[in-house]
Amino acid sequence: MTFDRLLRISQALRTFSERVGKFGSLFIWPLVFVTMWDVIFRKVGHVQVWLIENYGSAFESTVIQELEWHFHTALFTLVLGYGFVNNRHVRVDLVREKLPFKVQAFIEFLGCTLFMVPYCLIVGYFAANYAYASWAIGEVSASTVGLQARWIIKSVLVVGLFVAAAAGIAVWLQTVVVLLGPKDKRFDLMTLDWPEEQARRGRLHIAPGA
Repeated sequence: MTFDRLLRISQALRTFSERVGKFGSLFIWPLVFVTMWDVIFRKVGHVQVWLIENYGSAFESTVIQELEWHFHTALFTLVLGYGFVNNRHVRVDLVREKLPFKVQAFIEFLGCTLFMVPYCLIVGYFAANYAYASWAIGEVSASTVGLQARWIIKSVLVVGLFVAAAAGIAVWLQTVVVLLGPKDKRFDLMTLDWPEEQARRGRLHIAPGA
């Protein structure tokens, strides 16, 4: 398989991760809404009681609070892949930024190979079993007035983990090309900066042959 083919696969996985992430980011709106609703109507409890009496248990505090963490879970898990391919994830670089470019790429390669991708796939596998078991037994909220179909939010967690794994593979393919491909080949990196970009920002001295 050629390096160009690897980069096309990497870009396709990146595009997929970004689209899922952009969709997941929309959950911020219902999350903000239900959180504000919960906070406001705790202060005017008589209005909430009236809503429950006239419109049903959908306005119970338990339902609203469970919706909060459902939306938060969807928001967090679906944007994991987007955050990684755009280098927006939490990263504490005390050492890596001072290392040569190829060493940085090798660290990314090892991180994706040994940690991120295997972790997401393994946890995603067990999460899928967890979601299936929830569906099979018809799991509902532990509260008598809580949300039904608990398997739905558990399935969202599965999707988020596998999308994160796809993002990890996208970065892994890029690092393979960086480490083994032509030294003069340039393309849009996700979690690294080319040596000349780092030098332009004053972050790295380019050594001969870097």
